[in-house]
Amino acid sequence: MNPRSVTDKPHQSGTPVRFYGRRKGKPLKSGRQSLLESLLPRLRISVGESTQDIDPSSFFDKNVVQFRLEIGFGGGEHLAAQAAANPSVGFIGSEVFLNGVASLTRHIEEGQLANVRIFDNDARHLLPALKDNSLSRISLLFPDPWPKTRHAKRRFINPANLAEIARLLVDGGEFRVASDHPVYLAWALLHAPRHPAFHWLVTGPDDWRVRPADSVATRYEEKARAAGRTPVFLRFFRRARGP
Repeated sequence: MNPRSVTDKPHQSGTPVRFYGRRKGKPLKSGRQSLLESLLPRLRISVGESTQDIDPSSFFDKNVVQFRLEIGFGGGEHLAAQAAANPSVGFIGSEVFLNGVASLTRHIEEGQLANVRIFDNDARHLLPALKDNSLSRISLLFPDPWPKTRHAKRRFINPANLAEIARLLVDGGEFRVASDHPVYLAWALLHAPRHPAFHWLVTGPDDWRVRPADSVATRYEEKARAAGRTPVFLRFFRRARGP
């Protein structure tokens, strides 16, 4: 998620949500544009301003029994690999960058993936619309770090979004965060463990130095490593709700 333009969108509550980021990049090649036009309408998730309590199962076939969300899926390589490896899991990918959405449709077409749905808008519009306790995992991989102090309010991890994530995750569900930026990592570790719903799973250095075994590298991770930056992987688990 890279900063370029600024757009205002209404939030479900009626409070404006200001979006900072690119919505489009280089013009799509004809093949990618054609695939986007033919496939995206069949996979797109849409929510209205008053939409609430959507059960993710309504997006998928009945053989899908678990649901995960990836916020800002970039080029879609991680989401597609996860979907291919877990055919009984329904994957929702949220991404505003059109070129990234087009890239994911290519992965879906090539892999013949039936368990992926796309929300091609700001995830902050989707989260309030979903049902409580409905997701087993939410991933936020290499988000824009907004490293300047005056831009801190733009970072996705904040008390309001953490409350939504806590609401949506099942007990024992997982919130995964990856970043190569020290400012964002410090921010995540300041806010997520402080939320009473989350427990940071860490017993030793490998818990943050090594990518989870069931995951694959994103293009952003590869870019970071090529530039000599070290990615860090954080896993926060949803504590059991009280009686």
